Amino acid sequence: MDPYNRADTLGGGKPQDNPYAAPAARLADLVPEGVQEKAGRGVRLGAVLLDVVPVAIVAIVAAILIPAVGSDGGKGINTLGGVLLGVMVLLMLGYAVYQLVQLHRTGQTFGKKVLGIKIVRTDGSRAGLGRIFLLRMFVPGLAGAVPFIGPLFSLADPLFIFGEERRCLHDMIADTIVVVA
Repeated sequence: MDPYNRADTLGGGKPQDNPYAAPAARLADLVPEGVQEKAGRGVRLGAVLLDVVPVAIVAIVAAILIPAVGSDGGKGINTLGGVLLGVMVLLMLGYAVYQLVQLHRTGQTFGKKVLGIKIVRTDGSRAGLGRIFLLRMFVPGLAGAVPFIGPLFSLADPLFIFGEERRCLHDMIADTIVVVA
């Protein structure tokens, strides 16, 4: 008689006693009801890259146009070059203000909105602009500017995303998480 299919174990046998039973799977990716799903690492990287695209476009255009039309033969920038430089600076400042307004309203930058993620507090509540700007951007930027220690901090900050919590150092400083919107 087969010891794994005995009639006396029906209803009382343990599933681990049966070598033919389906394996028990760990379901760590399931999100409990009421808990927001954390954004993936790739999506976060994509959002940062999308946020940089408009700035890169303006910088490339400025790097091409200002030397081409705005120089006085090595003496400096002429009037047209100065106007172009001013327009480029205003465009970048406008984009920065747009990003800050969007962060304040929705917790999303341009890239985060496109990819469907947002910044919230660890308890799921809205993260205010002060917390996002001061604790997520300004304090890590200041720490990154400290001689000798700054480059180590700037390297460690994004590498923390590979931890189990998927939070960078700036997320831990600001008590925020990035979740699926």
